[in-house]
Amino acid sequence: MSVRKRSWATPKGEEKTAWVVDYTDTNGKRRLKTFKLKKAADNFAATAHVEVREGTHVADSASATVKAAGDLWIRRGERNGLERTTIIQYRQLLELHIAPALGSTLLSKLTVPAVRQFEDDLREKGTSPAMVRKILVALGSLLADAQERGLVGRNAVREKSRSRTKGTDRRREKRAKGKLKVGTDIPSGAEVKALVGALEGRWRPLFLTAIFTGLRASELRGLRWSDVDLDRKTVRVHQRADRFGDIGRPKSAAGERTVPIPPIVVSALKEWQLACPRPKDEEIKPAQFAFPNGLGNVESHANIVHRGYEPAQLTAGVTRDTGKVDEHGQPVLAAKYPGLHSLRHFYASWCINRKEDGGLGLPPKMVQERLGHSTIGLTMDTYGHLFPTGDDASELALAEAALLG
Repeated sequence: MSVRKRSWATPKGEEKTAWVVDYTDTNGKRRLKTFKLKKAADNFAATAHVEVREGTHVADSASATVKAAGDLWIRRGERNGLERTTIIQYRQLLELHIAPALGSTLLSKLTVPAVRQFEDDLREKGTSPAMVRKILVALGSLLADAQERGLVGRNAVREKSRSRTKGTDRRREKRAKGKLKVGTDIPSGAEVKALVGALEGRWRPLFLTAIFTGLRASELRGLRWSDVDLDRKTVRVHQRADRFGDIGRPKSAAGERTVPIPPIVVSALKEWQLACPRPKDEEIKPAQFAFPNGLGNVESHANIVHRGYEPAQLTAGVTRDTGKVDEHGQPVLAAKYPGLHSLRHFYASWCINRKEDGGLGLPPKMVQERLGHSTIGLTMDTYGHLFPTGDDASELALAEAALLG
């Protein structure tokens, strides 16, 4: 590898000089790179020398732009059979966030400082910490795919994530998100009791199952009658339906589980099984899905929320004030909890609460298994603050008496 000065004359007779780094890349191909200043040429030569020795160097001419690499990354996901919702999310992250800022940047020039600046710019624009994290994970996956293709030697995102700022960022994100609160994020026992009393028709078995099993919305939509055992009083989770109605595996291996159901759910499901719609071309066959639409196919998530969950909350009086008034001067109320995940949060709290407080009093590991969480850490990070501490006033008084006599 050498650094030499090059001089030449332009067609107009002007004298020009530049500094050229002459080297052989990791594939044995001769490369020339030109710089205006000797200092820049020396810096590149020193870096390239180390990268060639380590086998991580990729010349600019052999690299690709972030946008081009992103398109290859998306196509690979499609070939590998990723769910449609995942592909759409990746494409949105690429087209809305990554490509506008970094799309024309060569992968070989995407350094850790450049990634850090990209992250800072996202935060300054008001992007939420959770979304920033999703974008960086996507960019890191994109670069990992490019590495395998030989388009870049280093993954700047992975190198950045190994720095000590990772823990700080995660702590900041947790502080911004806050803990789940009963009455704000988690329906209270009184609210669930009112909701149960208001349920009717096709929505009653669905929401009772959601309340007393904690199944995710996608798992409820993909639940089959063959996975409902009314004699043993259990439901088994073996599949889920994405937002397009496509059936796939649960989110993780832990997502495949069997959950017990109480008598109120058993009774509701027995009644519903007789009236459950089935596809028109399968009139003589039993219905496949436990909670289908009117045609017997997978019900849409939007219908469940807007036609079922929100009206049920309004009927039950589980509402919030929108701050608006109608033509009669009366406050306009809306459903208090916007999504089905609030019922999953309630189920988790019901599993955790002491029996004397109307809960099941289950230990953390069993709560993890009921919810289908991949790790106990996920369960404790989300719901750890709901577990009884064992140091309330009455127990402290007993301990004090035992110690001091």
